Amino acid sequence: MRNISRFHKKRSVKSGLPPGTLVHIGDKSDKLVRISLIGYSPDGMEEHHFEQIDQYLRAPCDGDVVWVNVEGVHDVELIRQLGEKHSFHPLVLEDIVNTVQRPKVEDYGDYLFIVLKMLLPIENGEFSSEQLTIILGPDYLFTFQEGIAGDSFEQVRSRIRNGKGKIRSMGADYLAYALIDAIVDGYFSILEGFGERIVDVEEELALTPDQRALHLINSMKKEIIFLRKTVWPLREAISFLEHGDSHLLHAETRLYFRDVYDHTVQVIDTVETYRDLLSGMLELYLSSISNRTNEVMKFLTVIGTIFMPLTFLAGVYGMNFKHLPELEWHYGYFWLWGFMLTLSLVMVLYFRKRRWL
Repeated sequence: MRNISRFHKKRSVKSGLPPGTLVHIGDKSDKLVRISLIGYSPDGMEEHHFEQIDQYLRAPCDGDVVWVNVEGVHDVELIRQLGEKHSFHPLVLEDIVNTVQRPKVEDYGDYLFIVLKMLLPIENGEFSSEQLTIILGPDYLFTFQEGIAGDSFEQVRSRIRNGKGKIRSMGADYLAYALIDAIVDGYFSILEGFGERIVDVEEELALTPDQRALHLINSMKKEIIFLRKTVWPLREAISFLEHGDSHLLHAETRLYFRDVYDHTVQVIDTVETYRDLLSGMLELYLSSISNRTNEVMKFLTVIGTIFMPLTFLAGVYGMNFKHLPELEWHYGYFWLWGFMLTLSLVMVLYFRKRRWL
């Protein structure tokens, strides 16, 4: 069973520090930070990859739009150097290395700062999560990932490399739309896998409502709570991108964000549906356990009721009085056994007729 604690990261290490202090909050990693740079225009594109900040700082890149993707935010010094080169606000850099931010959009005038959660499917319908931060400028776009293997952007990169669609002829705001749309579309595949897991747990719950089923339900409830905390603020962020007054977003691109907003609402509806299903499954589990307990108690009660008169007879004829007339009967022992068996059979038939057995 996957450890749900990966969704809960401690923020106490930041307590008491002044605003703008760069402290990485998230999973520790010893991987090298990878920087990829893509510049494109309607006429072509160029792409570079770096593992040293010095290489990136010296590398020129031509194009109408420049996309810089940083995989890994645990290297605080690298993030600081990037921020100094491009004049990013210290609070922006602080939020980049703090990977427990809620989805949001902040307008800094010259650029927009966007925080999202990117979900990636893993085995057995489960998923991993990493924070993605986007800095959208007039002709550039920065994305910062935590460094988990894989992302949702390979199709976007393919469209840029192959010149498919209108992405090369549009600005950086359209690139931001394409990346956000890829993330939201990824939520649907996550929810499909989650729905299949719910069906499997329902079937297991109907057959064997045991502790394993309860553990699965509780685990999935934690996941659905995380999904709910992820997608509800996302709706506000997408609404800002659709209706905000930033000069960095063109009217044509806002129409595309309207479509992303509709998809986000669909994701929220699905999450709420799954949340209700899990609550119902928990109630079904408790009801099944209660019914099973009642069945066991009913069976034990019936058995106890059958043995009560037998115990009474055994107690009467087990008394140590000297004169018990029935003890002198030649076939008294067999008569008593016959009476006790007949009495038991009559009681069993009566209980079956009343459907107590």
